[in-house]
Amino acid sequence: MGGSGGSGANAEKRPNDMLTSWFVRSGWSKGELARQVNRRARQLGAHHISTDTSRVRRWLDGENPREPIPRILSELFSERFGCVVAVEDLGLRPTHRTPASSGVDLPWTGPQTVALMSEFSRSDLMLARRGFLGASLVLSAGPALIEPMQRWLVPSPSTPQEEPEPAASRRPARLSEPELDLLESTTVMFRQWDAQCGGGLRRKAVVGQLHEVTDLLQEPQSEATAKRLFKVAGELAELAGWMSYDVGLQPTAQKYFVLALHAAKEAGEKPLGSYILSSMSRQMIHLGRPDDALELIHLAQYGSRDCAGPRTQAMLYAMEARAYASMGQPGKCKRAVRMAEDTFADAEDFGEPEPDWIRFFSEAELNGENAHSFRDLAYVAGRSPAYASLAEPVMDRAVQLFEKDQEHQRSYALNLIGKATVHLLQREPEQSTVLAGQALDIAKKVRSERVNTRLRKTVDTAVRDFGDVAEVVEITERLAIEMPETVEAV
Repeated sequence: MGGSGGSGANAEKRPNDMLTSWFVRSGWSKGELARQVNRRARQLGAHHISTDTSRVRRWLDGENPREPIPRILSELFSERFGCVVAVEDLGLRPTHRTPASSGVDLPWTGPQTVALMSEFSRSDLMLARRGFLGASLVLSAGPALIEPMQRWLVPSPSTPQEEPEPAASRRPARLSEPELDLLESTTVMFRQWDAQCGGGLRRKAVVGQLHEVTDLLQEPQSEATAKRLFKVAGELAELAGWMSYDVGLQPTAQKYFVLALHAAKEAGEKPLGSYILSSMSRQMIHLGRPDDALELIHLAQYGSRDCAGPRTQAMLYAMEARAYASMGQPGKCKRAVRMAEDTFADAEDFGEPEPDWIRFFSEAELNGENAHSFRDLAYVAGRSPAYASLAEPVMDRAVQLFEKDQEHQRSYALNLIGKATVHLLQREPEQSTVLAGQALDIAKKVRSERVNTRLRKTVDTAVRDFGDVAEVVEITERLAIEMPETVEAV
């Protein structure tokens, strides 16, 4: 027995047209899909699975495979098409999943948030292989994602004890002020490492630190100390999610983002919550779900409207523009770009200190996001030269600023690639390959599957449109030699 048979009787089975449609469009053969399923199953530790072409044929004919096959197929097709392909989209029956191992509709209570963060980070440290934490971790999208996130805005129920505890009977904080300061400064250091080196180099260190903080949250702490610890946990969980996203572990990333939002709510940190939602929005744009991205950004804007600083608000407007661009709505996109620029201008005169997590949103980042919005409009409008010409000067400015910024090398590489795509839109392949070569030099130093993937896609586009140009042939050969095939998360 191969261990991947169907569940229950198949007397009424019909051909699975939904799975067949995805399979045909993927371009894979039955043998190729079987090999990929077996490889992922081994990474999962499911060594009993041994799929072959006849088994794949039976799935296409309507057999419903047992777990973890549906989750593996969902993951493989999601990666192939760059968008969320749920188990249901494949015409397969999902199995029941516990909140701890999958899903985003989690209880909004402090103790359960701590328990879930502890369990998930421990599983990640011990079991993760390319993002598989057990057999049932899956991406959520649409109402299944948006509706639970809206509960971020629902006030927490008041505690039954209204009277403050007498000072004499209050438990002393288990952590000293210097220890809390050290935890917070360590998070800042991890964030700097990520910006310089990409998500692949220190991801497990961040997850380990998060697990340590959840241990502290399970010990008796004063209310003030617990709030600071929840804030640290929220920032670490967001960073773990961001680094997971950067190396291509999409379901893992989403789960960390959701846990981070729960921690931010417990900390009473609405601006941090809006930042976490913006990271979730960026992931949804990457996965081809701009409608979801826009919903998340609007939720972030509404939730932090009375407390976020101008730099945070400008970042949210820039992400709103990215979503509108991907949806092909130029009027709304341009308005959001203007709002981002106008609001960012106020950040220079903002008198209050801003949190470290928003420090990344510099003039370079603002220009990079807005340029990518115009570039995306060009794609959606059928490679429009008008929108490409709008993107060019803004992208030039972003690249100039990032060139001087040694701390954000990954962003420099991504904007070089973005500028290369603009030159391709303008039918200037020679200039595009120069920029792609510069990005390749940086890509070899940062461990970011996001950078690698975008670079490969840009060069593939150049080959498709200008394959006979000598410079395109040269960068293709160089990429094949110098670009690693995968970047493993550590």
